[in-house]
Amino acid sequence: MSPTPSPDPTTLAPPAAPPSGTSRRQFVGYVLAGTTLAVTADMAWEGSASTAHAAGASLIPSNPTFSANYDFLDAYRDSCLPTNHHLKIELTPQGKARFALPRQEVGQGITTSFAQVIADELDMSMDDVEVYLSDARPELVFNQLTGGSTSHFSLWMPMRTMAATARTALASAAAEKWGVPVSAVTTRDGAVFGPDGQRATYGLLSELAASKITKPLDVKLKGKPGKYVGKSIGRVDALDMVTGKKKFAMDLQVPNALPTMLCRPPTINGTVQSIDNLERVKAMPGVTDVAAISRGVAVRARTFGQCIDAIRALKVTWGAGTVDKENNESLAKKVASVLLPVPPAAPTDEVIDQDYTFHYRSGSPLETNCAVADVRKDSAEVWGTNKMPIVTLQRIALMLDLPEDAVTVHCPPGGGSFGRHLFSDASYEAVEASKTFGKPVKLMWHRTDDNRHGRMHPMMVNRVRATKNGNSVTSFTMSSASSACDWTHGLGEIISGSATAQDPRLGFSGNKEAGNLSVSMGFYQLVTDVPYHFGPTAVFLNEIFAYDTLPTSAVRNVYSPDTGTARELHVSKMADAFGMDDYEFRRSFAADDGWRAVLDKAAEAGNWGRTMPKGTAQAIALHSEYQCKVACFMEIDARPAMVNRKIREAYTGPRVTKAIMAVDAGRVINPRNFQAMMMGGCMDGIAQALTASLHIEDGLPLEGSWDNYRYTRQWNVPYVFECHVMPDNRDIGGGAGETGVAAGQAAAAIAYGRAVGELPTYNPVNFNEPLGFVAKPKVPPIPQSPVNGRRFAR
Repeated sequence: MSPTPSPDPTTLAPPAAPPSGTSRRQFVGYVLAGTTLAVTADMAWEGSASTAHAAGASLIPSNPTFSANYDFLDAYRDSCLPTNHHLKIELTPQGKARFALPRQEVGQGITTSFAQVIADELDMSMDDVEVYLSDARPELVFNQLTGGSTSHFSLWMPMRTMAATARTALASAAAEKWGVPVSAVTTRDGAVFGPDGQRATYGLLSELAASKITKPLDVKLKGKPGKYVGKSIGRVDALDMVTGKKKFAMDLQVPNALPTMLCRPPTINGTVQSIDNLERVKAMPGVTDVAAISRGVAVRARTFGQCIDAIRALKVTWGAGTVDKENNESLAKKVASVLLPVPPAAPTDEVIDQDYTFHYRSGSPLETNCAVADVRKDSAEVWGTNKMPIVTLQRIALMLDLPEDAVTVHCPPGGGSFGRHLFSDASYEAVEASKTFGKPVKLMWHRTDDNRHGRMHPMMVNRVRATKNGNSVTSFTMSSASSACDWTHGLGEIISGSATAQDPRLGFSGNKEAGNLSVSMGFYQLVTDVPYHFGPTAVFLNEIFAYDTLPTSAVRNVYSPDTGTARELHVSKMADAFGMDDYEFRRSFAADDGWRAVLDKAAEAGNWGRTMPKGTAQAIALHSEYQCKVACFMEIDARPAMVNRKIREAYTGPRVTKAIMAVDAGRVINPRNFQAMMMGGCMDGIAQALTASLHIEDGLPLEGSWDNYRYTRQWNVPYVFECHVMPDNRDIGGGAGETGVAAGQAAAAIAYGRAVGELPTYNPVNFNEPLGFVAKPKVPPIPQSPVNGRRFAR
């Protein structure tokens, strides 16, 4: 059918036009006491940035879910308000603006986008803006967390206010110097201009604009579009990345820090009972130290190759782990056993219900887990890709019985994350090894360690039930059950990371093991939405296992890839029950015109409804998260010629041939970078729907490398990918890092179901098929490095 049907007669009141532009109210900034200009911001929030969706086309409007009115972006931004005044922008005598960013750069491009914001608000060139990564700063409390797609949303207004404060201070200093009203001067290109041709650069004015005391300054943000924000700007670190100049943790040259690796147990959370050939391994070439630490046996040597040789030679007696006899089937049964009951349906309603299972997935990014540590008697210095550096510093201080100000945690950029670096496991291991050996260490996980002992996305089962009466959806309920997610990072500092996530007395499930359910349930409600009018709507969660039974974490979202995909699969199942196609049904029940706009854009760009060969199909899905609306259109080829392609030790399977996303993000700082983020999220979603998962056998995943783990490969990437960014419609943009995953996963799962004639009830759809690889041994834990790679070169 046409992707733009005639107006629906059931439309209720049209949504109010969203607010646009910048508030005209004054903002308060501070000029900090010093010899050169440094400024900070005083932020107070005037209500929530998100509003309830206006009623859309549906016979029975739904109650909004919690996240429709106040989501995790709002909660995190508000938690930052008390400490925003600790942030500052400095203007140097050389005319450079410098900002220590209290977030982690792991490839998402925030050092570029924040340079754009500062340059625009300060009326200066981006070449003169330096955004660098801050060390851990405990005084920031919650304000140094990188996760949940929060960076832009939480720092957008503080950054603009600080930059506007600097611009105002510089203009005021120039006006005073020239004896003219400040209203008579203008700023552009890193300089202030007077009414009679005067000109002074920011560098020349930086000391004059400084203050001997900290003083408030009323500032007004720039209202008109600037030179950089909203433009596709190349990454500021792109050249350094491609030329090898960019330094990651393993590139750092810390004096005497030698390569260090761990021999890990053959089951998750196994413990060292004894090292049976300690002296022999100590005598091996290059080996300097060998000792048991809490998570295995640490080996320090002259090279990483010598570490690997020593680990392969070690004979260790291991104690039991936490899931030694478990496998995916037994774990899935236990997760499903804690599903909370769905309230009974009205006897006159038709029930449409289904359970959807989502298996564990690896959280291993491209850069393997690593850290450098130098622990001394009265101090410690650590370098690592820590997205929660405050809690990292505080836990290290506790580990070493040192005051916090004796510990320094540096945050070099990371080579990927997917949420892996919310937990600083490598930093803690490096600290423990350095303390044990009395020497600096450069600790690195082997790729097999990352896959088998690294953080994983929790398994989830979603029981979804909709009820139907005639042409109306009368209710929609989703009961979710999950393997417990580890929340011991808290909101980035040790109090929330300890009290709320580790003390089982704070759980309310009645299950002593699920001690962090209160935290999980809160986060679940902050990110779980239903973007349709389906009558009375309810979503709720229960969990099983203690948080540390399996090494879980947020892996580019926690719940939403699974809840979103289950919801959208079920929406397609409902469309079948109504005798409508996927697009038509979603459009009829979408919650507001904004949803219909992204849905129409994706359908139009993808040519929805075109004739497709048998074994191929189209799909479309919606997802709302981090104050973004996403529609994802896909086409898939599941014909035998495609599915049965032969690639060495690979699962080729069905291939998504076209993926098109339409996104309403409110306001986008850098469209090209935003589109790249959505592309990455879409590739994640395709992998999680079709190919990628962990197969746990006797307490350990069988996947032991990226070769084994079936992330989306080049041979499965869509031939066509497009991301259409909808026009700006509000001042603050939503989050992008995780927004594309659930929509991509849902669309891929639905497309597969449409192609094969049956919607899947578990993801990935290939989970029960033969592995397609030979599982690496569990002992020794690091496999022999391949020596035949040249045979497979092309």
